[in-house]
Amino acid sequence: MSIMVKPLQELVQELPPDVHAEVRNFVEFLLAKRGSHVRKILRQDWAGALRNYREQYTSLELQHQALIWRGD
Repeated sequence: MSIMVKPLQELVQELPPDVHAEVRNFVEFLLAKRGSHVRKILRQDWAGALRNYREQYTSLELQHQALIWRGD
């Protein structure tokens, strides 16, 4: 006993035209969600950027100050 599975395009064509936009939005959402999990190369171009503050702050104070600068 084999079950015939319709292709996705055929199923979408069977839907009323007003639902096509909803299907498109959902598919675009899924693609965007999936695309956001692409692994990125870790950038370390920031390394050493705070060296001028080495004498002014301890590492803990620098962490706190960085939060202030970022507005967190």
